[in-house]
Amino acid sequence: MPLTSDQYQRYARHLTLPEFGEAGQEKLLKASVLLIGAGGLGSPLALYLAAAGVGRLGIMDFDVVDTSNLQRQVIHRTQDVGRSKAQSAKRAVNDLNPGTVVEVYEEGITSANALEIIAKYDVVIDGTDNFPTRYLVGDACVLLGKVNIYGSIYRFEGQATVFDGRRDAQGKRRGPCYRCLYPEPPPPGEVPSCAEGGVLGVLPGIIALIQATEAIKAITGIGTPLTGRFLRYDALGLTFRELKLRRDPACPVCGDHPTVTKLIDYQQFCGYRPAGAAPEPATAAEMSVAEYAKIRDAGTPHLLLDVREPFELGICQIEGNVNIPLGQLPARLAEIAAWKDKLVVSQCKSGRRSQKAQDILAKHGFTKVSNLTGGILAWADQIDQSLSSY
Repeated sequence: MPLTSDQYQRYARHLTLPEFGEAGQEKLLKASVLLIGAGGLGSPLALYLAAAGVGRLGIMDFDVVDTSNLQRQVIHRTQDVGRSKAQSAKRAVNDLNPGTVVEVYEEGITSANALEIIAKYDVVIDGTDNFPTRYLVGDACVLLGKVNIYGSIYRFEGQATVFDGRRDAQGKRRGPCYRCLYPEPPPPGEVPSCAEGGVLGVLPGIIALIQATEAIKAITGIGTPLTGRFLRYDALGLTFRELKLRRDPACPVCGDHPTVTKLIDYQQFCGYRPAGAAPEPATAAEMSVAEYAKIRDAGTPHLLLDVREPFELGICQIEGNVNIPLGQLPARLAEIAAWKDKLVVSQCKSGRRSQKAQDILAKHGFTKVSNLTGGILAWADQIDQSLSSY
């Protein structure tokens, strides 16, 4: 179908590019892209892909907009706080380009829905921040022969590459998959999330625009894709480093003799409990916020060790804590040596850093250390709603 007069005007700067022209724009208008996540990466991705003229965008996110998101998730506004991220993103896309059809999925991607949803789109862009979803999306794209454009961010660093699940004319895989890069996930809590480690607000924009560029190239067939190349970006040094990434012939998903032929339970594979699963029974090594509330109410002697950074205490804190940031803990153990044989409750934002602190204390002879499950976020949600969340 030829371009309309409105489309000629809207996409004029594309049409004047000899390498792009009408043929490239028509491919974009017929294309479909699934964005998994409408957060730091998904925000600029949705805006720039819609502006470029991608005909159909799927936006998948089960979360709602929080004030702390606005530092980097530029598609959302202050008045969107508390609103579905997927719906907020759809509003912004429709305002920018009414010609882009937006399909919203206010749910998480799971082994039950991944193949059905991903099959509807030409290109998938992973904007998530957890290993179970990345493995799930990566495997699903290989099984369906889809292009999976990967990006990740943390503090001042970002990564990007293209995992092309399609086959060439000879039937060979075009490139490696996510499991060729990361055959096994790290132990739970080993890699902090952006919420725990922080992220420079502009960083997602840089990585997302690389992903958007690769999506446009994959759709139109122009340029050289990042397939087989792994790009690392350091914002502080403003440097890019490119590494070669090869397909692993022994890869269980895209290898010569694949053993993964259907989606598995990725939560357990990555060491996480599935969403909605019943909590594991409490042990001496962990403590629910309800149990901790009873200890406080009873006046039971204990040390509440908050291992967050000092600035986080300015947002919210549980009264009576002793603050030693996790990175300083090994050098400051003498400050809490009197509690070696007494109850220590280790606490952070969500329970991951405090779990590491628990391990450090145990290795240095502390005998009664419990990790506050869910951290101060769980405490604010279930016990003290007057505390701010972040």
